[in-house]
Amino acid sequence: MTPTAHESAVAAAFASRMPTTAEISARASHASGDTGDAVIATYVGETSAELAALVLDPTALVDGVPDASLVDRLHDAIDAAAATLGPGVLGDASIGDASALFSHPQAQIFDLQDEAGRTVGRLAVRVTRTAADTGHLSSRRLQRIAGVEMDLTVEIGRTRMAVRDVLDLTPGRIVELDRSAGAPADIKLNGRLIAHGEIVVVDQDYAVRITRILENAEV
Repeated sequence: MTPTAHESAVAAAFASRMPTTAEISARASHASGDTGDAVIATYVGETSAELAALVLDPTALVDGVPDASLVDRLHDAIDAAAATLGPGVLGDASIGDASALFSHPQAQIFDLQDEAGRTVGRLAVRVTRTAADTGHLSSRRLQRIAGVEMDLTVEIGRTRMAVRDVLDLTPGRIVELDRSAGAPADIKLNGRLIAHGEIVVVDQDYAVRITRILENAEV
């Protein structure tokens, strides 16, 4: 089964935010019926989906918290994946048996591979509803969640660091980001890029002045 644009976007976003030192890519897989503890989450919005992430090699996760719950370790990756689906609400993720989802005929399975082509995990994505399915009812349904608060973050840059470099951080240490001075900051809604802006100070508090709303942003 060929992945849809929604499924591919979800998988790519999840892979990009996995807590690994190596770059992870998502490739369509023919595997099914995977068993074992997986992180399961449901997203409800104009586009709704079920997600399940199975880590085949836990040693690939190098976030410095090996004893933490897998839900916590994959939290950012799940958030990033769900953000690609547009406005909606992400339910609480949990650990459980996702074999039913991995074997579902409408689910798309992705191999999560490192730069050497080694499969360190798998992701199952089943889109249960799209904006086209909801038609004119979608806006009425979204009104039910209009009062739900969402995280708005401002990002001035990012970088990737090995765990040993993070452990070597000391006061006064400078960490170089992937953005030049004066470049606009990214404004994200629940991890999804919606605008650009510039950092300002208002009454001694930091704030952001929005300079551009992205044309494809749905807020």
